[in-house]
Amino acid sequence: MLNIILFGPPGSGKGTQAVKIAEEFNLLHISTGDLLRNEVKTLTPLGVEAKKFMDKGELVPDEVMIGMISNNIDEYAGKVKGIIFDGFPRTIPQAEALDKLLEFKQTSITKVIALEVDEEEIVERILLRGKSSGRSDDNDEATIRRRFNVYQRETSPVANHYQQQDKFISVKGIGEIEEIFEQLKSAIEVLV
Repeated sequence: MLNIILFGPPGSGKGTQAVKIAEEFNLLHISTGDLLRNEVKTLTPLGVEAKKFMDKGELVPDEVMIGMISNNIDEYAGKVKGIIFDGFPRTIPQAEALDKLLEFKQTSITKVIALEVDEEEIVERILLRGKSSGRSDDNDEATIRRRFNVYQRETSPVANHYQQQDKFISVKGIGEIEEIFEQLKSAIEVLV
C-alpha cells in the first residue's frame, strides 16, 4: 500500500492537494478535519466535545482520532491503493499510535511530505478562507496565530519522528495550486 502523510500547518493547502493526490493515485483521503467537522455538523456527542477543543484552536484527544481513522480504513479496505492522511498525525503520540494502527493492519507509512509555508502566508490564506468557510476559527487572526503556534510547538516535532525513519521530505507550499501539485506528484511517483 502507498500510505502518505501530507504534512504542514493549518492553511498550507493540505486539503486541496490531498484531494487531488487521492484522485490521481486512487488513495483513501483521510482528513481528520473533515471527519471532525462532520461530527460537529451532525451534533454527535463526539462532535459537541470536539467543537469545544476546535473553537479554542486546540487539538482533539488522540484516542478519538485513532478510532475514527481505524473505522475509516476498515470501510475502504480493498477499494483503494493506499491512504493519504491530511492533518494527521499532529503530535508524536499520534504518530506512534498511527504507526501501531497501520502495523496492526499490516502496512506502514511510505512517506511524509511537508508543505512548507510561512506564518504570514498562513494567516492571510486562512482569513481569506474564513470569508466563505463558515468556520468561526477561520475568521479570527489571534485564533489563527494560536493554531500556528500549536502547530509549531506540538506538530513540527512529528517531522523528526519520520525523519529518523528516513520517510520525510518537504515541498515548497507557496505558488499556484497546479505547480504545487506537480511537485507533489513527482515526489509520489518515485514511490509507486
